[in-house]
Amino acid sequence: MEELLSKENIDLILSKIIEWCIAVIPQLLITILLFIVIRHFLKKAIKHIERKMNEQVDDSKASQDEKEKRATTLISLVQTIANSIIWAIFIISLLKIVGVDVTTILGSAGILSLAISFGAQELVRDGIAGFFLLLEDRVRVGDVATINGISGKVESIDLRTITLRNLSGVIYVFQNGKIDTLANLTKDWSAMVFDIGVAYKEDMDEVIKVVERVGNELQQDENFTQKFIAPIEILGVNEFADSAVIIQARIRTVTSEQWAIRRAFNKRLKIAFDQKGIEIPFPQRTLHIRQEA
Repeated sequence: MEELLSKENIDLILSKIIEWCIAVIPQLLITILLFIVIRHFLKKAIKHIERKMNEQVDDSKASQDEKEKRATTLISLVQTIANSIIWAIFIISLLKIVGVDVTTILGSAGILSLAISFGAQELVRDGIAGFFLLLEDRVRVGDVATINGISGKVESIDLRTITLRNLSGVIYVFQNGKIDTLANLTKDWSAMVFDIGVAYKEDMDEVIKVVERVGNELQQDENFTQKFIAPIEILGVNEFADSAVIIQARIRTVTSEQWAIRRAFNKRLKIAFDQKGIEIPFPQRTLHIRQEA
């Protein structure tokens, strides 16, 4: 023990540490500085690409919204992949500088990846499904979609998952490989279909005129005119229900505006029906009270 702690051994250890620091620390600092610079320029490049993609839009608001959604989705994916590659190179470089045998680690990682490949089938399936989902432009960040029966706004998309947030603020995360049905409610344009029930005694031609007038007045309103793609379409008498005749109409809107149009149209239509005395049927129950003699 005393021999190990002798002055000569201590001096030798200190000299080795100093030599290691002189040889390694500058390389570490250069690598870290280079990593920071690359990350900085990567962020600048991605922002520049995103700005250029957003500038290449048509004059119409609908086209602009669609291209912005597409750009946001693709930029997010590119940023994730680029950051992953840069971090991997950075970690490998640090290991090589400090003297770790990276080849052995990579070889062990290859054997390990082979061993767990059978358990990673879902991960591979999710990645492939996510790749084609983005390649085919089925859904973008900012779209409103229904996935496996659950509706919400798309908050993020990557190669493995899609994240939805519903109207109540609840987050749902779906694995791309387990998506059975996907309905995009805001792709290119949107529409709201109205099933309007009126009493059988009403004049159908008069009712249709009122519905069409309300739709046209709503389109002329300065608060809603930019949200319309086309005037209201009266599709006609669609169904004879138990207590009402169903007239169907449709309004095509720019993406994500169909719900605002529905609320405004329903309010105006109710007021117009009341003014014209047009009856909107609703379920009623009649009670007969029997009195004993």
